[in-house]
Amino acid sequence: MIALDALKARSVAHGFFTRDGGVSGGIYASLNCGGGSGDDPAAVAENRARAAATLGVTRDALATNHQIHGADIVTVTGDWRTRQRARADGLVTQERGVALGILTADCVPVLFSDPDAAVVGAAHAGWRGAVSGVLEATVQAMTALGAAPSRIRAGFGPAIAQASYEVGPEFPAPFLAQDPGNERFFIAAPNTKYRFDLPGYVRARLERLGLAAVAATGGDTAAEPDRFFSYRRSRLAGEPDYGRLLSAIALL
Repeated sequence: MIALDALKARSVAHGFFTRDGGVSGGIYASLNCGGGSGDDPAAVAENRARAAATLGVTRDALATNHQIHGADIVTVTGDWRTRQRARADGLVTQERGVALGILTADCVPVLFSDPDAAVVGAAHAGWRGAVSGVLEATVQAMTALGAAPSRIRAGFGPAIAQASYEVGPEFPAPFLAQDPGNERFFIAAPNTKYRFDLPGYVRARLERLGLAAVAATGGDTAAEPDRFFSYRRSRLAGEPDYGRLLSAIALL
């Protein structure tokens, strides 16, 4: 598990988990926390329980959504265990003892904390969600619970790096339509394609929000198979499926 100093606080536990420390085998080895994968459900449940225990919460206190690469946010309340998994890409809460979890395999996991207001949040920022405003929507949902952007600290975890993220010639269009300055996140490749800096784009959007801090773990999910799961790497290798990394934050 990777932790960031920017998110450390007495009342907050967080972690960006690697693929190490679980019970899954084969292409899912070993800490695959994705229930949507083809892994053994019992192994996934045990992996999630281990992650929850590391954060100091019970095994059934890890809340995750059905992520759809959008900008919808769920506010997790005391009765969250009775709800079906929402189709959304962000979570916020004031509930103590509940871990908000994000699952990724190249996209950017972002964790947020305002310890003074006792509010935390988590967002799944793929390129579609980031363009759609999932980061801004998460901060807005936290603010509705009493957080203040000037106190919120954000940290984002391992994701696909620019050197590994080749995209087609049409890909930059929605970014440039929003802001011509987004050209700086693209490097032209010799085959008329581009390489996109998704973590850099996420950092830029976070920094525009006036937060107290923005920090990153670093790491390239696609280029570090011993540490991370990667959708792109699995597809290039012809593998039938891929594991999911967990990133989570909890109020204690």
